[in-house]
Amino acid sequence: MVSHILIPKHEVITKEEVEGLLKKYNITKYKLPKIYEFDAAITELHAKPGEVIKITRKSPTAGTAFYYRVVISGTIHGKGASERTEEEIAEYADDVGEEEDDAPEI
Repeated sequence: MVSHILIPKHEVITKEEVEGLLKKYNITKYKLPKIYEFDAAITELHAKPGEVIKITRKSPTAGTAFYYRVVISGTIHGKGASERTEEEIAEYADDVGEEEDDAPEI
């Protein structure tokens, strides 16, 4: 996981934990909020579409709060993160860097 003070803990939960979560809230997996498979916070988890991520955040009122997201396929240049080549990833990084360079200074 990306290590930064502002990024809360992210982890893939087991199928049993997912079943318990869905039963507790009487929902289906795809009613959960979504997170793209290439989201920077979960890239090192190698989460696959359909898996559920548990996010543990510190809360001033609750102490610790848990949030859940279902991983969905994301696209960059028409391909999901797991389908991109290293060249495509580098090209995307260059494109993002150019946008930041062109941004006006504040």
